[in-house]
Amino acid sequence: MPVYEYTALNDKGKNVSGIIDCESAKAARQKLRASKIYTVSIREVDNPAQKKEKGSLPSFRPFARVGSAEISMMTRQLATLLTAGFPLVTALDTLIKQTTTPVLKRTLSRIKDSVEEGKSFAGSLAEYPGIFSQVYINMVKAGEASGTLEIVLERLADISENQAALTSKIKGALAYPIFMTLIGCVVLFLLLTFVVPNMTSIFSDMGKALPLPTRILIGTSDFLGSWWWVLAILFTAAIVGLSAFKTSEKGKRVIDRTLMTLPVFGDLVLKLAVARFSRTLGSLLENGVSMMNALDVVKNVAGNSLISETIALAAREVEQGHELGAALNASKVFPFLSIQMIKVGEQSGELETMLNKVADVYEKEVESSLVGMTALLEPAIILLMGVVVGFIVFSICLPIFEMNQLIK
Repeated sequence: MPVYEYTALNDKGKNVSGIIDCESAKAARQKLRASKIYTVSIREVDNPAQKKEKGSLPSFRPFARVGSAEISMMTRQLATLLTAGFPLVTALDTLIKQTTTPVLKRTLSRIKDSVEEGKSFAGSLAEYPGIFSQVYINMVKAGEASGTLEIVLERLADISENQAALTSKIKGALAYPIFMTLIGCVVLFLLLTFVVPNMTSIFSDMGKALPLPTRILIGTSDFLGSWWWVLAILFTAAIVGLSAFKTSEKGKRVIDRTLMTLPVFGDLVLKLAVARFSRTLGSLLENGVSMMNALDVVKNVAGNSLISETIALAAREVEQGHELGAALNASKVFPFLSIQMIKVGEQSGELETMLNKVADVYEKEVESSLVGMTALLEPAIILLMGVVVGFIVFSICLPIFEMNQLIK
């Protein structure tokens, strides 16, 4: 059913706006007029799903996205409404009225129409893969099948909030060191390209060979002053090339493998991927998704191609009757502790609980490691800046000291 956006006046003369689903614009106006809302303008909103069926390309809207926080809030509200006894269609209609994000509002309206037409909630969500992940869709499908949709939605909201909190902690821990590094680089660039040339120009009339540190400083300053634009072009080209390389399957595999081999940082990447794998797989299994379907979903959300390949190989072994712990251990990628905990969970019949514990362990390790790294990075950056600035000062002062000695 088409969806229309409208601006109108209510019976009190106030401006109102929103969306409405009707067979035609005329029917939409009549429906609004029956509610004492008089339309000023109305237009149909493009439906990406309908465009896909017709074979045309969807329009490019770089800012028409829905954030994970909005999805989490919507999921929590929907779970609350369903728990309170609201039918699904009524709950969706209530959410549509409360949602302020236009993209999410239109998407929920189309999902409600699809559910009213007899399609399952999970099937309706699957039409919008750019908004709802495979994990989300599969868990909703399992919840519908088991009659525990509200419980599944509560768990989905918990997962989204936990992942958002962890991501926020990681970004917060790295923000200050990155900011200090950028500011330091800018300050050094300005010193070398503007301040140093003015100060070293007095040495040009000395008629004497300058000390090696001073020559290095002057050469570096001259190079940056003359060729900074070349460096800027090369830096931009490197970023663009790396981004393009990362989008290819081969490039992503190379980058992911390289990251895993880095000292300290590679260990963090591995632990974060294992935590994401364990949390997602545990949640899927708890909500009734079969092991094979769960592994097929999880391999796409691991965030690392090496981990994804390991999960895919393990899924084949599990399909042939092997245990998950043994199948994951064959690749020698997953940490020893995670493998042992998964094996214990399989033997005790509490694999889902153990997977969540694995996620808890590695999320805490990542968080504590980041705190330790940033605690070391901050003084290291300051020390490095001090060494560079000290070298600049020493290189400028050294010829002056030599001149004083000659005068004496």
